[in-house]
Amino acid sequence: MSTLRKSLIAAAAVAFAGAAAPAFAAGDDLIASLPDPLKALYVDASQGLLPSAYDSFTPKAKPWKWCHSESYQGNPWRVSLTAELKRLVDGLIAKGDAASFEVSDSNGDVSQQINQIRAFIESGCSIITSIPGSSTGLDEVIKAAYDAGIPFVTISSYVTSPYAINVDSNYSRWGLEMMEAIAKSLDGKGSILLVEGIAGAPIVAMEREGAEKILAQNPGLTVSRSVNGNWTANVTKTVVLQALATNPAPIDAVWTTGSEARVVAEAFAEAGRPAPVITGSITGDSLGYWKANPDKFRFEGHAVLPGWNAQALFRVGLRILEGQKPKLNVIMIPIPAVAGADLGKWYQDCMTPDSVSVFPVPPTDPMPEELMDAYFTNPAPTGFDYSQVPGACAAK
Repeated sequence: MSTLRKSLIAAAAVAFAGAAAPAFAAGDDLIASLPDPLKALYVDASQGLLPSAYDSFTPKAKPWKWCHSESYQGNPWRVSLTAELKRLVDGLIAKGDAASFEVSDSNGDVSQQINQIRAFIESGCSIITSIPGSSTGLDEVIKAAYDAGIPFVTISSYVTSPYAINVDSNYSRWGLEMMEAIAKSLDGKGSILLVEGIAGAPIVAMEREGAEKILAQNPGLTVSRSVNGNWTANVTKTVVLQALATNPAPIDAVWTTGSEARVVAEAFAEAGRPAPVITGSITGDSLGYWKANPDKFRFEGHAVLPGWNAQALFRVGLRILEGQKPKLNVIMIPIPAVAGADLGKWYQDCMTPDSVSVFPVPPTDPMPEELMDAYFTNPAPTGFDYSQVPGACAAK
């Protein structure tokens, strides 16, 4: 590891162990070698960038023990991500490259997740992948994994530890773009209900930060209320119905950060309120609801998909296990946009309003292998083939 890398990582390590914020290197310097499509993913990103701590990492020998630490499995998105990751690791098991796939779930308890990760370390995992429940709370145990020679790779939940590799998206930018879509749809004037995810989850603050930038630029947009739907359908529907019952004034748009657009639309219909513009991530049940109720579903959002996130996590983890060296501690992946006018292109016959476990599959790989190669100093083929990813309606 170079002197510069050592000094930057050491500075960040000292910072996260104490009260000061991490002393991150200038992002422009760290992404200078990336192609333009990847550089664009880092614009206005909230995540702190560091050189990867794994440029001299020696992976454990095959067959690998793949361990996955979940912080919450209480919604279909999280369950689907774990299922797709298991499908991919099962492929390694079938080839003899992996021996097992083990999963833990802390159900929102950060202390429990720390204990579960420590158990993974003691059991000799070859890699630990994770959706952490805290951006800072796991830093100490992540360092313990690193010291034990176990790479720690996150998805959809950035952590500040310099000893993790974060496979992530620019959620600050996503929050901004969703609010931009609302501002455009409402011509800069209207009342908005904010439905956020799990309070304290790392990406919640990022998404809100992006939204606030657009709100500041559009004084005609007002926030009627902010609630937490926990990225869970029944919770989201309950808090939206409560907000509508206690706020008789018009609500023109709902800025959501999860996969619950369908239940938001249902709540407005049940309350006898006009259909609002809804943002968020498109899902099979939302597309089914749109197909059945085209006049009650107005959507402008993206596709933050569990399958695609699981695939990105797997691909990065596999490369590290094979000895490829990531350049950065944050590997950004894109979030495909889904305009309301394009819903017909995402809809498939298996999708109904009850299809809560069905998620669309992008028709083409959002991160082709040649782009993924650019994140590593010694890229090599892994055998991953996006054309073999099951379709949204496979086995549904």
